[in-house]
Amino acid sequence: MRVVFPLIAQRHQTLHALPIALEMAIRHADVEVHVACLTQSHMQLAKSLASLYPDSPVIFDLMHLPDRLRARIERHGLRVVDRLVGLFLSRHYFKKFTSIVVPESTSLYLRKMGVKKPLMVWTGHGAGDRAIGFANHLRRFDFLTIPGRKVEKRMLQKGLIRPGAYHRGTYAKFDVVQRLATRGQQLFDNDRPTVLYNPHFVKRLSSWTCMGQDVLDYFAQQDRYNLIFAPHFRLFDNDRTSGETLKQRYGHHRHMLLDPGSQQSIDMTYTMAADLYLGDVSSQVAEFMIRPRPCLFLNAHQAEWRGNPNYQFWTLGPIIETTENLGASVEEAFRSHPRFLERQRQYVLETFENTGDKPTAPAAADAIIDFLRRTA
Repeated sequence: MRVVFPLIAQRHQTLHALPIALEMAIRHADVEVHVACLTQSHMQLAKSLASLYPDSPVIFDLMHLPDRLRARIERHGLRVVDRLVGLFLSRHYFKKFTSIVVPESTSLYLRKMGVKKPLMVWTGHGAGDRAIGFANHLRRFDFLTIPGRKVEKRMLQKGLIRPGAYHRGTYAKFDVVQRLATRGQQLFDNDRPTVLYNPHFVKRLSSWTCMGQDVLDYFAQQDRYNLIFAPHFRLFDNDRTSGETLKQRYGHHRHMLLDPGSQQSIDMTYTMAADLYLGDVSSQVAEFMIRPRPCLFLNAHQAEWRGNPNYQFWTLGPIIETTENLGASVEEAFRSHPRFLERQRQYVLETFENTGDKPTAPAAADAIIDFLRRTA
């Protein structure tokens, strides 16, 4: 049996699939496990993380792609069309496998490219509440791994999963974080409370366009808090110049750390180091919650969020629609946290069923192989 894990999306998705591949290669000696990447730099990231699993005999492959296009991706970031080109040029490579395991959905296009036989498995890449995580195309996967009861309930209601074709209880990113031991790193040379500002990349949902500059300016001018500005990885993935410009503009403030997209922005270094989460709709708030702490949400798009399951995480802290009194709002979020604490704890249990201290990738690897054998 041969199984491949293509890593064709942005780097933040790597941590949601790679640990399952590494565990699968360790636990199932009769299964040949491959990890396929579009670029050399992405492969270097994957190999670096794989070094945390020194006993894993996983095989790394570089997907077919013209050198010119590969170089363009390295310089300017990844586009959907780049993924599709990589899939099409590698279609004969993918036909050789029993199963294709992915954290994204673009790979479903392989079916239209003539790759019919391999079973498609989805690991997902987040545990948020937005509708995109429960899209209809997910029912086209043969098997899915999901984090917890919250996701299971919504997926069953929509008919996205069926008994015997999914495994509950997996959030492989936590496995990597545990091995990296990044929790609680000292990022500033002072003892001020640290706020993490984590805006999303989707313009119509994000606070970045209309509030982001005000947030950065406020924290630059005050002396009460540290600020980590670590937006969703995709915010600056195709506009790296803007990200670097921001770092230069605010870099002289020793109480501010701006990271437009390094490995630390995706491996929970910042979510574990912060004392308060400030954001909008990013699923990273769910990861932040594994250690319940104050949250403050920015409703920059006038969302009707009450009673909306796509905004369930907005029940975990205060919500504001303007940054006019941001300092007072942050202070209130800290003060009122006891009121939200039990709700946060229940949210974590419903979302993950663990607090990130127990590996979940081994069980996912076993469940996938069991399904493949039953199906064969």
